[in-house]
Amino acid sequence: MKSFNVPTHYRSPLVSAIKNKRKADDKLKKDFTPTLLEVGSLQIILARHFGFCYGVENAIEIAFKAIDENPGKRIFLLSEMIHNPNVNADLVARGVKFIMDTSGRMLMNWDELSSEDIVIIPAFGTTVEMEALLRNKGIEPATYETTCPFVEKVWNRAEKIGKEGYTIIVHGKPKHEETRATFSHSNVHTPTVVVKDMKEAEILASFINGERPAAEFYGQFKGQYSEGFDVSKDLQRIGVVNQTTMLASETQSIADFLKRAILAHYPVEPGRETERFAETRDTLCYATNDNQSAVQGMLQEEADLAIVIGGYNSSNTSHLVELCEEKLPTYFIKDEYCLINEKLISHYDWRQHTEEMTTDFLPAKDKVRIMITSGASCPDALVERIIERLADLSGNTAAMRQLQQEW
Repeated sequence: MKSFNVPTHYRSPLVSAIKNKRKADDKLKKDFTPTLLEVGSLQIILARHFGFCYGVENAIEIAFKAIDENPGKRIFLLSEMIHNPNVNADLVARGVKFIMDTSGRMLMNWDELSSEDIVIIPAFGTTVEMEALLRNKGIEPATYETTCPFVEKVWNRAEKIGKEGYTIIVHGKPKHEETRATFSHSNVHTPTVVVKDMKEAEILASFINGERPAAEFYGQFKGQYSEGFDVSKDLQRIGVVNQTTMLASETQSIADFLKRAILAHYPVEPGRETERFAETRDTLCYATNDNQSAVQGMLQEEADLAIVIGGYNSSNTSHLVELCEEKLPTYFIKDEYCLINEKLISHYDWRQHTEEMTTDFLPAKDKVRIMITSGASCPDALVERIIERLADLSGNTAAMRQLQQEW
């Protein structure tokens, strides 16, 4: 896989050494057991896969290249390039300004842009409509486009099966930048509707099989279907694609469920299922799959707590938190400063969208076992700093230095 040129301060000597060794020992990536790090009285259970993915490193390289190649020019990001506050803050420190926030709300007047400005498209991609607006300004969006190749793969598959007469069902969060972009690109070619979870998939199935009157669809999925969507004809042949950062298992469950629903209502001969349902399993992102599988492997171990590191608006990170919460106390943190002292931690409740404080998060015992993973937009250097902070708080500073020397 390609090696990217990203700022060295995002790298970690310790984490890089661990990842390189695991890669050498497991070239086919079949082993999802975690790495166990002994740090004095602290044991770190580190997920097999975590941190920067291909798409994120590609985006970072392009963004910093845009800055270096355009001294003196105004440089804008359409919205957050990735959902990591550290990386976005670094870009702002280099003079980059944001045009919109992550929900699509304008942070500046559109008329302020000129053809002389540089605009970077974020890793989530953008809508067809936004691309047209930029071109009307004399700005070519493809010049510094950081759209993840795996997001583009989803768009390409949606286009292909859309042209074959299938309606596209997008499993994603309706307001997320990537889902908005995927919806827009799919909508150009075929009727499209977004479902955010299995509950909405079940509701959609009730329109497929006629259990609910078609007129109710438009209120139930308000803002989530393409213009001119006709329930009576647009739910007869379907294919499911996803926002790449969703739980892969949930996407597959939704696809399997909708496949059963449409084949039950429109029976076909065995072997001819694709007449009604397009198979799209290969659009699931490898990094999402690997990171989630690595968490499942990590959870086979016993531990006192889990720490998941990433931006609080990061979809893929929140799903790692969701998986860990099923087994043990889990703290979603953005950086080492969330570890306030040996008793107090600041962390994020991704369901309530609030920051919380928890006391006595480190158990009082001779050996503390902590699981650690991070989202796809989290720098490895941040993971190492958090391990260092945990070592300091647990009285294992010397043991941590020894571990770093050994690796």
